[in-house]
Amino acid sequence: MIRILLADDHGMFRQGLRSIFESETDLNVVGEAATGREAIRLAAEIRPDVTVMDIQMPDLDGVKATQALLEEDPDSRVVFLTMYPQPRYIFEAVKAGARGYILKSESAEELVSAIRRVHEGEVLLDATMAERVLDEFRRVQSTPRDGSLEHLTERETDILRLVAKGASNQTIADTLGISEKTVRNRLSEIFAKLQLNNRTQAALYALREGLTTLDEPDR
Repeated sequence: MIRILLADDHGMFRQGLRSIFESETDLNVVGEAATGREAIRLAAEIRPDVTVMDIQMPDLDGVKATQALLEEDPDSRVVFLTMYPQPRYIFEAVKAGARGYILKSESAEELVSAIRRVHEGEVLLDATMAERVLDEFRRVQSTPRDGSLEHLTERETDILRLVAKGASNQTIADTLGISEKTVRNRLSEIFAKLQLNNRTQAALYALREGLTTLDEPDR
């Protein structure tokens, strides 16, 4: 069962999401928050598997709330569900550490699939959104210049390439014939070497540096 926290300031919208999720046998809404600060408090109390976060909320916006969640628990998995397709919002969500960014115009089926994939450890951005974030990365040069792929071992490069394709830790472990714990340890080393903060930034860094491309076949 995937335990979900909903964070959105519109009560009727939360009610609709709850109905969608709880019609699935493997999804369970365990909490609802109407503000960013309430989302932080509830996440600390109930430890959801996935938090579905709006970007604009009273009190504290979704980006700052996500940053706070990840400071408290780096393994938190946050998916932004919002009406804003603008690159600056997507970019801020990625910097904050969100695992996915989904527009409210998407179908219920696509949203449910996204929750499951993020729960499995994937980073979820469609090709259009990823291109927008890459453009923003290039514009602001957010990744330090001294972070370089040359600092990575061959195995770390393989891991980074699979992260960029959206593979979960378990899938990476199975593909490379190593343990999931080893994958987690290597990812920490990759983040440190490239001066990145999270998995989403690592995936986009790999795309920006040409380690893989959006049109390559999936794993």
